[in-house]
Amino acid sequence: MDLTLTAEQELIRESARELCQAELVPHAQAWDRAEELPRALVGTLAEAGFLAAALPEELGGGGLDSVSYCLLCEELGKADSSVRGIVSVSNGLYGKTIANWGTEDQRGRHLPGLASGEALGCYALTEPGCGSDAAALATRAERDGDDWVLNGSKVFITLGSWAATAIVFARTGEPGPRGITAFLVPTDSDGFDGRPLKGKLGLRAQDTAELSLDSVRVPDSARLGDEGQGFKVAMSALDNGRISLAAGCVGIAQGCLDASVSYAKEREAFKRPIAGFQLVQQLLAEMHVETEAARLLTWKAASLADAGLPYTTEAAVAKWYASEAAVRAANAAVQVLGGYGYVDEYPVAKYLRDARVTTLYEGTSQIQTLIVGRALTGEPAFT
Repeated sequence: MDLTLTAEQELIRESARELCQAELVPHAQAWDRAEELPRALVGTLAEAGFLAAALPEELGGGGLDSVSYCLLCEELGKADSSVRGIVSVSNGLYGKTIANWGTEDQRGRHLPGLASGEALGCYALTEPGCGSDAAALATRAERDGDDWVLNGSKVFITLGSWAATAIVFARTGEPGPRGITAFLVPTDSDGFDGRPLKGKLGLRAQDTAELSLDSVRVPDSARLGDEGQGFKVAMSALDNGRISLAAGCVGIAQGCLDASVSYAKEREAFKRPIAGFQLVQQLLAEMHVETEAARLLTWKAASLADAGLPYTTEAAVAKWYASEAAVRAANAAVQVLGGYGYVDEYPVAKYLRDARVTTLYEGTSQIQTLIVGRALTGEPAFT
């Protein structure tokens, strides 16, 4: 499989890098300390075409292929993972899910506002008592004439308090995956409440919310996909999300490597730059190799998606390896920088905090392990 970048893809990466350096990097530290991103940033991302970059042009998107989109997410991950989260949810978990599963009316109603930044969306699957075992969700949707009435709660939802529409997964039938249905729920509905969560270890500036649905009423036309098809909708969305998350992790790892090399060349100990010490070079070399491996695994999954081939396993491999590699790279970067790596004057402390959650959301590393194991053996380790 040819993983060489085209001239157009190189241009996309360079353009994304320039915008990130100009608009994000100078402010990332302040946003992290404030635990908040400015809402005006949504307009900046929309104007750059980032919010719908990977959606088809006929739906108002940029029409980027998956590899090009990964290049964008890598640069965003290197600049500020809190911002990368906005773009990833908009394109993948929310945008592509509606593009792939929505009716013509749903796509026309929700996607143009996403592309313009006027109406963001979120993906509401995780619940307080239900994370990895998504098929056990407790939020319910009861049929009432031509409407559905939803009751329940969701937690750790990216853009949960910024979104105009939430894709909410609720139980409409039997226990297990076949009893789940997806709904497009306006967040200004009566009984819908989104409360921002503060005090996070990482991704501190990103909007993360707890959602409450108290007799929220939506028409049957708000149903996304067929009744009982919600679990398939959810899993297909995660396949897309894992590729972009893996790319963001590659960005974190690359950022850690760049910061470490730069510091090692400048910092002196024992009358010489620490870049000349063998054990420091070992840390740098291991970071480089793992970053390259994570990048190629991510591009492989993206290339399969572009070719219209199955990529569930490859997306799991990429997300699993890249997230763990990002944590290792950030930890090594703190070691290279020593005491300076432990304060936010340098970026590596933030990289470490932001990287840690990537091994948890959109499927923990343990869940990715079991997905790969199932693909290898044909035997599911979980139901």
